[in-house]
Amino acid sequence: MRALSEGKWIFAIELALLVGLGVVWAPGAVVIALLLLFTGWFFRDPDPMVQPGNDLIVSPATGKVDVIDEADEPVFRAERSRRVSIFLSVFDVHTQRAPIEGVVRLIRYSPGKFANAINPAAASQNENQLIGLEAEGTRVTVRQIAGLIARRICTWCKEGERLAKGAHLGMIRFGSRVDIFLPTDVEVLVELGQHVKGGETVLARRK
Repeated sequence: MRALSEGKWIFAIELALLVGLGVVWAPGAVVIALLLLFTGWFFRDPDPMVQPGNDLIVSPATGKVDVIDEADEPVFRAERSRRVSIFLSVFDVHTQRAPIEGVVRLIRYSPGKFANAINPAAASQNENQLIGLEAEGTRVTVRQIAGLIARRICTWCKEGERLAKGAHLGMIRFGSRVDIFLPTDVEVLVELGQHVKGGETVLARRK
């Protein structure tokens, strides 16, 4: 699995520690074994049940919706947008999915801080990456945001590539946040506090 390959060096370190501590200190080996199980759980990447329909926009990430508002997105959409922000705890799936079927028109990385991503304000301060998708004249921007622990944003798509809805965009390692910017006339179908699944939960409907 692609997500598991992103964590292979973590698995290797934990496995080496497990073998070493298993010889000299059994309690320490138990702790490392638990960490190894958690790492395997973190890097899971289940296949979503993608909802069909060109009018339906699915969530790009798995986590808790904690912001639904309007905001400027000047880089790709270049206009006022509906924004839905999703916080990913360390227990959520951390791969990101394409919210619509479309062509990747833009991938832009921006360096920044590593403030705690549980605060929505971190979106404008932290290291992040914009992925712009376009389909049938509709532009959607997904912003991957690094967090306090997340120190790597992985990209699994490229500019010019056409993606199916629910296809992989990339991954953020450990606690993080994902924003999606949509046209202002979409009907948002999720609520604050709702837990959504990447590539599966219908986030909004295009009119």
